[in-house]
Amino acid sequence: QNGVRELRSVPGRFERVEEGQPFMVVVDYAHTDDALRNVITVARHMKPKRVITLFGCGGDRDRSKRPLMGMAAAELSDSVVLTSDNPRSEDPLAIMNDAMVGVQRYDTPCAAEPDRERAIKKAIESAGPGDVVILAGKGHETYQVLRDGPIPFDDRQVARRALRSFGYKRST
Repeated sequence: QNGVRELRSVPGRFERVEEGQPFMVVVDYAHTDDALRNVITVARHMKPKRVITLFGCGGDRDRSKRPLMGMAAAELSDSVVLTSDNPRSEDPLAIMNDAMVGVQRYDTPCAAEPDRERAIKKAIESAGPGDVVILAGKGHETYQVLRDGPIPFDDRQVARRALRSFGYKRST
């Protein structure tokens, strides 16, 4: 348990975002149901009060994995925030609806927010002392691929801004 807490991570793989908050925020590249199960299981081994998992599914990719990702997140998390993740040419809401089919197989509370930045803020805002917030799907990526092409977007920077907006700031 303590070993995992002290582990230095590879960028984008269970990468912690620290701003002095009383809960853990981790960014992970998990973008398949197996990877999502793995990252949530690692978080569970840390004995958190709750696990809050934010995820989305890529557009113009294998549609059959979307409900599987929803099931993985809902089965293993205490709360889910469903959002967009590189929707490309597809409608983000349609992608989210596909994933929601899997989420709804469980009674896990789920918020849906297609704007990834707002979704990250919502996930962080819902966290309390001892919780783990997992921001899954983008990991080390520094862009979001939309219909009109890529735009700069980094979950780590967005999480840091959100934490600071709630009054957290790492002391130096």
